[in-house]
Amino acid sequence: MSQLVTLKLTQMAHGGPAMGRYQGKVFFVPYALPGETVGVEIETSKKGWARARLREVIEPSPERTTPACPHFGPDACGGCQWQHIDYPAQLHYKTDVVRDQLARLGGLNDAPVRPARAVGDPWGYCNHVQLHSSPDGLGYVSADGERVEPIDTCPIMHPLISELYGELDIEIENLERLSLRAGDNTGQQLVIFETSDDEPFELMVDLPISCALMLGDGTPVTLVGNDYLFERVAGYQYRVSAGSFFQVNTGGAEALVESVAGYLAPRPHQTLLDLYCGVGLFSIALATQVAQVIAVEASPVAVADAHFNVEAAGLDNVQVINHDVAQALTTLDERIHAVIADPPRNGCGPEVVRRLASLRPERFVYVACDPATLARDARVIVESGYSLVEVQPLDLFPQTYHIECVALFVRDALA
Repeated sequence: MSQLVTLKLTQMAHGGPAMGRYQGKVFFVPYALPGETVGVEIETSKKGWARARLREVIEPSPERTTPACPHFGPDACGGCQWQHIDYPAQLHYKTDVVRDQLARLGGLNDAPVRPARAVGDPWGYCNHVQLHSSPDGLGYVSADGERVEPIDTCPIMHPLISELYGELDIEIENLERLSLRAGDNTGQQLVIFETSDDEPFELMVDLPISCALMLGDGTPVTLVGNDYLFERVAGYQYRVSAGSFFQVNTGGAEALVESVAGYLAPRPHQTLLDLYCGVGLFSIALATQVAQVIAVEASPVAVADAHFNVEAAGLDNVQVINHDVAQALTTLDERIHAVIADPPRNGCGPEVVRRLASLRPERFVYVACDPATLARDARVIVESGYSLVEVQPLDLFPQTYHIECVALFVRDALA
């Protein structure tokens, strides 16, 4: 029989669970809140910590609220983790998590972290969803990661995505995943299929949308219309192909551009290095404020988009390099004044950070989608001769534990 424990929860932990202590051991409890007294069932127990399943909320927090989605919960959809927390409290807890990660993993006590900022509506913001196939229909991976939870509604879907999902009636043999994308500011929609055999197929749809098949190597194949859509951010239009990354929150992308530009304080004589540039979001938005932009991206599909977007914007001072970032840094001989890095979830890593530091940029703006990764890289950045000036968490992912951060580092000689 599983062991049942009653405990008081004290803070929110990275990854979404609330945290408390019992008999000297740290307990992590998903779907709970700090300040609550709860009854839990131990699921995993290690020497200094345990993961427990919430069984009863004995004393609820005043910040607890009723989830908006019928699919939310530990036995259902894993897409959201925080719908049980009212939105102002979500922002507060995200700020605390960033500060805690920078202190514990980065060794940066009292780090200058600003309060997490909302960037728009906390519902209906998600312009890109990936649905998985199951015998019972399309859905998200379940909270336990063991199966697919079929869904018929999703309150964080952008209205254009919800509309598209409601209109699609598709039965395709060997369908594994279905991605739906939309341009918030353009109204364009794109459906992306992933199948187990990579074989193109004919698709008949009676909708004004584009459809593409994503091959296993990341190459899109057009089925209907185009294998891309357009989105507008900060006054520029971006082509985003089926295989290219783009922010799932368009208002959040606007906020990122604003924050990055504010921290960089670009000047007309400078050369800006944009690492992991994707389709060119920051390169294009900042190009008119500097002398030159060198943009580096490993994905050939995203690089093709970046070239297209640079040309469409009429810019002649942006060089896009299709290369691994670590290797590209060994080939640069230009004087780099400022750097933007927007790496994937695993971060830049020590090798890239140290190579960047050897270029001696005056300012280094780091865009992070994981505060733990930011903290680990921040430690190396600081050890390499930079000071952390400020971190701004931006809530691009309401109702989830995910946190986007923009951090400014300045070379110590200039601090």
